[in-house]
Amino acid sequence: MEEPTSGPQPQAPDTDPPVGAAPGHGEPEGSDPEGRVSEGPPEPAGPQPLGVGLTPTGHAAVDAGLARLADADHLAADGHLPVYEDVHRGLRDALAALDQRPGPPAPTATTNDLRS
Repeated sequence: MEEPTSGPQPQAPDTDPPVGAAPGHGEPEGSDPEGRVSEGPPEPAGPQPLGVGLTPTGHAAVDAGLARLADADHLAADGHLPVYEDVHRGLRDALAALDQRPGPPAPTATTNDLRS
């Protein structure tokens, strides 16, 4: 009976491509194993809507501003800022309008109004 000897053991054939090898083991770059040829790296996905629901507030100016936010869904990230600034300005104006008194403006004191 023989005893196992120490030393290198036979290895299974390597199925991974060599480091730095082109995809498909020598196939032209830009092709896949089925032989289809692509025209470079895949394009990044475009802007995608977030799908956030919109609940009407009942205030026309606020609802219009919230609806305007949907415009950002179709823009790249660098195009969002102008939309956000526009909506912010509109919401700020709607809040400022709440401070306005209905009817004629309140009388203000003038320097000519010196009644004694």
